[in-house]
Amino acid sequence: MLMQLIIQQPQTLGPILQRTPTWVWGLLAGLLWLGASQLRDRPVGRVRALATPLAMAALSVYGVASAFAPAGQATTALGAWLVAATALAAMALWFQPTAPANTQYLPQARSFWIPGSAMPMALIMAIFLTKYFVGVELALQPTLAASGEFALQIGTLYGIFNGLFAARALRLWRLVRGSTAQQAPTGLAHPTA
Repeated sequence: MLMQLIIQQPQTLGPILQRTPTWVWGLLAGLLWLGASQLRDRPVGRVRALATPLAMAALSVYGVASAFAPAGQATTALGAWLVAATALAAMALWFQPTAPANTQYLPQARSFWIPGSAMPMALIMAIFLTKYFVGVELALQPTLAASGEFALQIGTLYGIFNGLFAARALRLWRLVRGSTAQQAPTGLAHPTA
């Protein structure tokens, strides 16, 4: 309905944006900053490398729960989210099992060197916009929250985005595991200085 409304009556977009709570714009600014930080080559600690996918998964789960729990469709939406996230992560890892070229794990610093990419920004914005549009759609049509089909579609959409984030994090974790395997003791004593 929202897309129809915007296409057929574009003047309705202004009031929708004006009625958006202020905190949403603050969240958007923070997410834009987070996404923009991923556009350039940079060192990233292990915790921070996992924090972004986990934060986006939490935002997605919150989006699903807040939209569909009151109408009893949270289980459907969360199930779709989990299946889609798992399937997309597995598929993404199958098609691209290794981290992008020039990605490195630096064991001494316990951090990664990650080349810049627009993909994280795109996924972050996709999750935010999904949450925003679902909120607006449910404000316009509250009974839509009780629709199992709508819950399934939205849960799947969130899952697709989170699955791609998860695959990215798992590729980084493979670098850590590969680094650990290379440093495993070979049975020879290391000289001490």
